Formats: sequence, structure tokens, C-alpha cells
Amino acid sequence: MSRIVVTGGAGFIGSHLCEALLRRGDEVIAFDNFDEFYDPAVKRANLSAALGHDRFRLVEGDIRDAAAVNRVVLPDTAAVVHLAARAGVRPSIVAPLTYVDVNVAGTVTLLEACRRLPGCRFIFASSSSVYGNRTNVPFRESDRVDDPISPYAATKKAGELLCHTFHHLYGMNASCLRLFTVYGPRQRPDLAIHKFARLILAGAAVPVFGDGTARRDFTYIDDIVDGLLRALDRACGYRVYNLGEEQPVSVNELIALLEEVLELPARIERLPPQPGDVACTCADVSLALTELGYRPTTPLRAGLTRFAEWLRAVPAR
Repeated sequence: MSRIVVTGGAGFIGSHLCEALLRRGDEVIAFDNFDEFYDPAVKRANLSAALGHDRFRLVEGDIRDAAAVNRVVLPDTAAVVHLAARAGVRPSIVAPLTYVDVNVAGTVTLLEACRRLPGCRFIFASSSSVYGNRTNVPFRESDRVDDPISPYAATKKAGELLCHTFHHLYGMNASCLRLFTVYGPRQRPDLAIHKFARLILAGAAVPVFGDGTARRDFTYIDDIVDGLLRALDRACGYRVYNLGEEQPVSVNELIALLEEVLELPARIERLPPQPGDVACTCADVSLALTELGYRPTTPLRAGLTRFAEWLRAVPAR
């Protein structure tokens, strides 16, 4: 049994990861500040299954608070999975100082705590947004990522650089996982699939920025959690991995699939393109396959069907 700290443990990805770690026998500490970026009650509900487990503990605190971090990153900590972040491309353009403070300073605080623990693994949740607005696909970890087009993307690239620095200085095992558009039950309400589905169910207009041809590599939550677990168990040194589905789909195609699984028509409102949005994301996961054994298995239609079943079973917030 290993002791794992999951920052952002009450969030969409974090809560699923906590449950997976508990199922395999680990001791889990979820560290979360319940930021009001979206309703904290939703995040508390995410942990309803984990909270009753004797190997699970929830600690409320901020990743920028070194004293609070040091109370959970203890000498017997085997790994820290750092999922906590101020999320969202568009909001980061409005509040860049907040994003830098949380995402960069918070990551340094956690790395400082972990470097004291020989053998402690550090898993950093990066983002496909670090690739910027590229036209050559698929995206490979060896591609240059020097042109982020949002403050959020820049903070994720900064986090990767900090992980490399701490590996170089202290020999830390630090892996950066570039996650590609994760969806599934408990997805944040501001993200496209969740937002679009709620609007379709309500008969309200679905906002589409641009002509709807922008493509995203939508990746189901179970595949992402599998990749996180594999990185925890196998990744050593400093590594960067893409975790995606390798099957980009346009916004127009996504809406058509949602119409099918929800069995309702979508009323679309066309709006101007948004600053910070990229034209396409597409992961090359061959490195993760070779080194971690990562192999996504959930087609988009199947994942959307599971998401729709969950959405209809939970109250709107």
C-alpha cells in the first residue's frame, strides 16, 4: 500500500483518480481548496463515494500555502499527483495574474515539499494547450512548445519547466502528462460537452464560436485515469507524455453526436471566434504506449452515452 497525495482531489479528474487509487489498495489524501470557480458543492459531491473509505482523507488547503502543503506531503508519501490548477483558457485572458499565482507559485510550493523526500514521484497534469495553435498534427512530445496563446497555456508550460528544473537539481522523478480535452461523468460544468448537453436538454441555444470546424481530441475520463496510474507506477526521471485519444472531432460533429445520444435537436447560436482558442488538438500517444502501456479504449460515442446517462441522473447546478 502506497500513500498518495492528490491535489485538486475533489475535482472532475481528481475524484475519479482518488476512487481508482482506493480500489487498488492505496492510501489517498485529497488536497483541495474548493475554489469557487464553480460550485464547491459539486466538488464535495464528487467525493461522496471516497469519503466513506477508511484509506481516504480529505484535507482542505491551498497549494500556495507551504505550511498546509507540508502537513500533507509527509515523509511516507510515495507520490504527489498534482491536478490542482486555475483552469480554463478564456478566463485566464481576463485574470492572468491569478493564473500565474495559482498555477506557477502553487506548483513550486509542491515541488519544494516533494524534493525533501527521496524517491517521491511527482506527476504534473499539464495540458494540450501548451502546443499552441499548430497546424501540423498529430502533436508529439518532441515538438517545440514555445508559442502558447493563452496565459493558462503559458502557466502549464512553466509547470513543465519547473518539473525539469527540480529533476535536474535534485534528481526528482517528475512526469508531465499533457491531457487532451478530458470528458465524462463529473466533467466541469463550464466545459463544452457538459455545457452543450445541458443546453440541449433545456432547449436553449448552444453557443458555437467560429464555424464549428475546430477539432478537439476528446479523451474519456477512464482512459486518462489509466494513464495517470501507469505514470505513477512506471515513469522515472523527467518525462513528458501525451494522454489523448488520437481521434480529433470537430465541434459540429460533437454536437451531432450529442443530438444522437440525447435524442434531442440542438439549436445553435453562431458567435465570433474567441481569443486563445486553437484550431485543432490531436495527440500522438505512441510514447505513452511504448513506455507506459497506455492505450485509450473508449470511442467518443460510447463515452458520450455514458456521460449522458450520468447527466440525466444528477440534478442541474
